[in-house]
Amino acid sequence: MRSAILGISAYYHDSAAAVLVDGQIMAAAQEERFTRKKHDSSFPTHACRYVLQESGLNYKDLAAVSFYDKPFLKFERLLETYHAYAPSGLSSFLSAIPVWIKEKLFMRRLLAEHLAELGDGKVPIYYPEHHLSHAASAFYPSPFQDAAIVTVDGVGEWATTTIGHGRGKDIEILKELQFPHSVGLLYSAFTYYTGFAVNSGEYKLMGLAPYGSPDSQRVADFKNKTTSELVDIRKDGSIVLNMDYFEYATGLKMANEEKWEQLFGVPRRKPESEISQVYMDMALAIQQVTEEIVLRLACTARQLTGSKHLVLAGGVALNCVANGKILRAGIFDDLWIQPAAGDAGGAVGAAYAVWHIHDGNERQINGHADAMQGAYLGPEFSDRDIQRTLQKYGSKARYYEDFQALTSDVASKLTEGHVVGWFQGRMEFGPRALGNRSILGDARNPEMQKKLNLKIKYREGFRPFAPSVLEEDIGEYFELDRESPYMLLVAPIREDKKIPLPDRYHEKPLYERLYFLRSDLPAITHIDYSARIQSVSRETNPRYWELIQEFKRQTGYGVIVNTSFNVRGEPIVCTPEDAYRCFMRTEMDFLVVGNYLLEKKEQPALSEKGDWRTEFKLD
Repeated sequence: MRSAILGISAYYHDSAAAVLVDGQIMAAAQEERFTRKKHDSSFPTHACRYVLQESGLNYKDLAAVSFYDKPFLKFERLLETYHAYAPSGLSSFLSAIPVWIKEKLFMRRLLAEHLAELGDGKVPIYYPEHHLSHAASAFYPSPFQDAAIVTVDGVGEWATTTIGHGRGKDIEILKELQFPHSVGLLYSAFTYYTGFAVNSGEYKLMGLAPYGSPDSQRVADFKNKTTSELVDIRKDGSIVLNMDYFEYATGLKMANEEKWEQLFGVPRRKPESEISQVYMDMALAIQQVTEEIVLRLACTARQLTGSKHLVLAGGVALNCVANGKILRAGIFDDLWIQPAAGDAGGAVGAAYAVWHIHDGNERQINGHADAMQGAYLGPEFSDRDIQRTLQKYGSKARYYEDFQALTSDVASKLTEGHVVGWFQGRMEFGPRALGNRSILGDARNPEMQKKLNLKIKYREGFRPFAPSVLEEDIGEYFELDRESPYMLLVAPIREDKKIPLPDRYHEKPLYERLYFLRSDLPAITHIDYSARIQSVSRETNPRYWELIQEFKRQTGYGVIVNTSFNVRGEPIVCTPEDAYRCFMRTEMDFLVVGNYLLEKKEQPALSEKGDWRTEFKLD
């Protein structure tokens, strides 16, 4: 009799579902991919149905359902916070509490109602704490028998940061930092103040940071003001925030803008406005402060656990620049980061917590490969599914019986400077496209970054792109001595690939700096000579590996540009129809869906009413 557990995260952001069967991840997906609403927080009905179907299960077959946090504890935190800050925060209180009393306070009933839509059956529901779900998502799928665990995000119930120790099937939480003192919310406050959207713009802030002037007095002043007025960083990595400057505890925005303007001498940047150097310097300052905190947390985790390995989860674990700094600091022999490190991954961790902690089942690990299966845990589609989409739109496509012939043609298109949508196999779980729902280009092409940002993704031109590199070729291009399958490590490119910067480079305007050729792989070399690396394994993704291998055969370079298959504000595509519509709405040149190759100029015009760009809210 198989034991199946459904893990769920929902109601805050990035709702998701996952299924474990006898301790093995069978499927996992975010609700946004089905509803086409980015960061969808609603109950993940579509994702639940998918993971059950993929696992060959009916709802009544489940041994347990596990929800990724404890709603009553979260409600307690809200009440105590409002009480502590009263009478301030009244408007926020009047907005939040009625929703809790009407819906979230009765989470068990609400969950039961949604779960009843999945089928009949009395299935027990468990509620591991939020950061325990994060810790479980980091440790149990990792390749380590023993590891220090660090989870860092905005806030769960009370915890904002935890340090734990994983051994075998057991997790022990050793230290906990509680709300309102939060590394994640500190970073989000700067995200807000620099004009980006909280809970999605943190990636942009990280990408903007290298444009700050590293040796400037202003960056030093911003850092000093941050660490002297906003946050007290303790030796162990714990922090105390000066809540006079923050309003997220009781207000409807992240920061007290008047106080921040007095402190930093610059007003909050208006969203979508031009980005001046002062905001680039501010981004660099908070990135450096965050890295200092995270490094101290890592050192404390090593001291407390004595472990040689580190695992990470929580939204701050998606800060791949900080992850790279931890690795190069040599604090641990190795580290592993949950690819769905944010709230979506809590669904996986919640299921694991029941299997290992509640049920007491031992782990099965091999010491090398993790259990996430390359994060390829979402839906896949047959040739017949693809044919139906092509017929629906009257598309013209060429079918390849020989996949090698397809990769040869696609690699040629890439070398010619074309942009290719690449749709294969099972959809990725987590925020990164890893070669199954990707848009690809030639990393050697000096125009590729501009083309992808402005004509394909319709997003800010400063944002960097990641390289997909053959796993066995990482050392030829980057100063990294291990695999990075989930695009969660930033490392420098090799010295022999660099082109020296001109004099007074950091004084030049943003886009003049951006479009200076910094290496022989300009499309993936960020302004500070770094790259967010995805290593591609022949074992976990043979089709994508074969394409890059063919590109290497034709060009001598085993590396290409990989960005997610979507436009700004849109979730990554899930179905062949999502892929076709995105392809037709952008200036992509070719689309590969399975073994079908489509050329843009051969396709009939897409019949749509209105402006499709209003369909997605800008993030």
